[in-house]
Amino acid sequence: MTLRTNYVVQTFEIHRKRLVPTIKTVAKSELTAVRSAETISQSKSGAAALEIIADDETGELSSARVLAKFGEVPDDFEELLQG
Repeated sequence: MTLRTNYVVQTFEIHRKRLVPTIKTVAKSELTAVRSAETISQSKSGAAALEIIADDETGELSSARVLAKFGEVPDDFEELLQG
């Protein structure tokens, strides 16, 4: 089992008075993910930078954590990541 760390930026928009996830993009590093989330949050309702650790072969999620949140992000977003 080979674990791989990926950094992801998840954006959020308000749709029908609800905050919903929209575009998810991969970043090259933790710093890039945090900076991208901060920049994107200026044009979207909100954004979160994530660290995702998963098995490279099976894709099975090992762990996920929020590195930073900017703007409006659902209150239960971190809980949802943990499953």
